[in-house]
Amino acid sequence: MKALVSWSSGKDSALALYAAVKAGYEILGLLTTIDVSNDPPVVTGHRIPLDLVERQAESLNLPLYTVELPGDLPPPHVYEKAILETLARLKEELGVEYVVHGDIFLRDMMEYKRRLLEKVNMKPLYPLEGIDTVTLSEIILGLGFKAVVVAVDPRRAPGDLLCRDYDRRFLEELPATVDPAGEYGEFHTFVYQAPLYRSPVNFKVGGVSMVRSEIGSIAVEKLVCNIDL
Repeated sequence: MKALVSWSSGKDSALALYAAVKAGYEILGLLTTIDVSNDPPVVTGHRIPLDLVERQAESLNLPLYTVELPGDLPPPHVYEKAILETLARLKEELGVEYVVHGDIFLRDMMEYKRRLLEKVNMKPLYPLEGIDTVTLSEIILGLGFKAVVVAVDPRRAPGDLLCRDYDRRFLEELPATVDPAGEYGEFHTFVYQAPLYRSPVNFKVGGVSMVRSEIGSIAVEKLVCNIDL
């Protein structure tokens, strides 16, 4: 059972990787979408520099495969063309059968990914599907995952969550309107230590900035904790 992991750099994809390994899947590498319009390139959504994600892959002793996108939120047809071309190539080269995702309960998104993967004769794997997110947060902490909050949607969550560790105090102080896993996009994280890491990924915090992305007539703003090597 050969699989790639859809890798965002955050806690849910890291836990999904851990669960897939424990379930016996052969993990062939990490698959990450990057915004190459930024200099240097950054992971889409989380806005993490590619260098740091490469360090995560090194610590996991897994190859990192990237899908280059011309922005943080490219039009769907641009995203789909880029990711399907990459997946088709990796299926031919590596024999990939599954792509592991960290989605929990957003059914529309999960179904969209299933339909997309069907086009390259692959299947999605959702190890975290249906787990209550309060329980999920306890699993993350209990297994020793360490993560920092690197992006916040200011429409859904307070900006003072930024640059904080995802720990018990963070969860205790989280507003009741914010999902503990950030499943609605309220916040995103960067995992710097995990059970499968050979060593922690060191980083430094360089302040906070606002990032604006546009898709058609829709503009999305997020607050970003600037971290780097």
